[in-house]
Amino acid sequence: MMTKQELRKYIRNQREGNQGDRLHDSVPLIPRLANADTLLIYSALPDEVPTQSLIYELVAQGKTVLLPRVVNDTDMELRRYTGTQDLQVGAFGILEPTGGLFTDYEKIDVAVVPGMAFDKEGHRLGRGKGYYDRFLRLLPNTYKIGICFSWQLVDEVPTDEHDILMDEIMTVDVP
Repeated sequence: MMTKQELRKYIRNQREGNQGDRLHDSVPLIPRLANADTLLIYSALPDEVPTQSLIYELVAQGKTVLLPRVVNDTDMELRRYTGTQDLQVGAFGILEPTGGLFTDYEKIDVAVVPGMAFDKEGHRLGRGKGYYDRFLRLLPNTYKIGICFSWQLVDEVPTDEHDILMDEIMTVDVP
């Protein structure tokens, strides 16, 4: 089995051959998302599954949409998103929310989580900083959906004791 570092390198190399992925921006509104009132979702980096159309759709439906914002080397916080006026470039070049701080974590029904790779058992490989694993510990009752391109679904992701399992993995096919 590959180490986490080896798997990250492998995925980065795979990404080079899949640059057309960014043209695809239609994450389906699955029932779990449609039925949720409060959702944590991410603002995508260039190599992640795009979420902007989904975010717009969820806001248009009147849902409470939360986006993470990096606050220091170890932590992130959640901010409400109501429209593009709520975004500014933040840490790591990520569009981050400037809306109101959200701390009522028990109300979050679903978390849509990015990753470099996932396996069918729900293990997630992040970028190695641990932001999501630390934060998701605060959401024990939230349904967690890992989202990735189909080529990011691998046979096995190496795990550590601090890694948080996803409840579901959703793959998006390259157009």
